[in-house]
Amino acid sequence: MQAQDRHRVIAIDGPAASGKSSVARQLARRLGFVYVNSGAMYRAVTWSVLNSGIDPSDRPRIAELIATLSLSGVLRDRELHLLIDNVDLAGHLHEDRVNSEVSRVSTVPEVRNVLVARMRDYAGKDDLVVEGRDIGSVVFSATPYKFYIDASPEVRAQRRAAQGHRDEIARRDQADSSRSASPLIVAKDAEVVDTSHLTVDEVVDEIVKRLRAKNLKI
Repeated sequence: MQAQDRHRVIAIDGPAASGKSSVARQLARRLGFVYVNSGAMYRAVTWSVLNSGIDPSDRPRIAELIATLSLSGVLRDRELHLLIDNVDLAGHLHEDRVNSEVSRVSTVPEVRNVLVARMRDYAGKDDLVVEGRDIGSVVFSATPYKFYIDASPEVRAQRRAAQGHRDEIARRDQADSSRSASPLIVAKDAEVVDTSHLTVDEVVDEIVKRLRAKNLKI
């Protein structure tokens, strides 16, 4: 965790369609930090698994695949894009098949080990806003800047539908919170922000206020 000591990391966790991606991206822009979407990284690996013809339940083969993939990162407008074998898979990350299988692929320990190590490496280079499901609880557990973004199930379902995605919120919640590897939880020292009736800017304003209270220089 030495890299975490050299740069500031703001952890933004929360369930699907809670608004954490929009909030984290806008917060990073406000602060001049690099935005890292850990979910996009897991989705890119999931697409690679599916594109390789591997059954998402075949954990040994997934472990073999992740060991062979060449992972690199590139910054575009202060947002980190994970490249797999030098290809940016951004256009494939929300395909229905990826939505359906990302929760299973992300539970494979070898996948998590590789991507967690990658995220910690990034913290050695820049100040980060990192969003995901286990950022404050596992990946950057020592950061004092932890937030858990949530919203009511009804609001989250409406947001997911508005985005054009058809994955079922309750099933995603069950998969993410019950997995054995780094389940979705509220870190004990995270501050919870309910976004159900707030705009993105209002949520970002609230987080910035709380960061100032924690003496983060902004």
